[in-house]
Amino acid sequence: MVDIAPGASQQLASQTFSIAGPSGELEALLDMPERSGESHVAVICHPHPLHGGTMTNKVAHMLAKSFNAVGAPAIRFNFRGVGRSAGHYADGLGETDDAIAVMDWAQSRWPDARLWIGGFSFGGAVAIRAATQRQVDRLVTVAPAVDRVDVPTDQLPRCPWLVIQGDADEVVPALAVNHWLSSLPVTPDIIMLPGVGHYFHGRLNELKKEVVAWLEAQQR
Repeated sequence: MVDIAPGASQQLASQTFSIAGPSGELEALLDMPERSGESHVAVICHPHPLHGGTMTNKVAHMLAKSFNAVGAPAIRFNFRGVGRSAGHYADGLGETDDAIAVMDWAQSRWPDARLWIGGFSFGGAVAIRAATQRQVDRLVTVAPAVDRVDVPTDQLPRCPWLVIQGDADEVVPALAVNHWLSSLPVTPDIIMLPGVGHYFHGRLNELKKEVVAWLEAQQR
């Protein structure tokens, strides 16, 4: 395991390290911002492990850069069974435990920082689940696959929460996400991007702009 200390230089952003997870070591990657007051730290959850999802996914990477843009270190990691992470796929339940293990690692490394979590697709649904298990200050979910991963509606995050969805999503349909969101007792902030498909081809910078604007507005 690589010992990544608070205030680590941005050069470490390209280095992987490992975090102890519930099924063995989890492969992780730290993205450090150019400026960081270490007042908040973010964890990023990647898309579906059985469909090519990894921590290097472009949307997950852009989420990390979005958190970096407002001064937060961001930790991406591979769910169990992906890359060098130990274990096997576990229907979103074990992956939630993986996310919680990374969140706990982040809190131990930056004990005075507020915890943020974000995720894309499968990772978005997992992030919602994980955010109910720890004290989370901000939640950002991009095209959360709530139609594929069980996300109980009787236990939801209590923090400020942003959902970004493309209305042309061919994998996680906007209609399904909107239907699920409409069933919630309290609706999160929702940004619907016209003409955007699931992978945000050609629109990643727009995604970052929206996430950064929302995060900055929440800090005012």
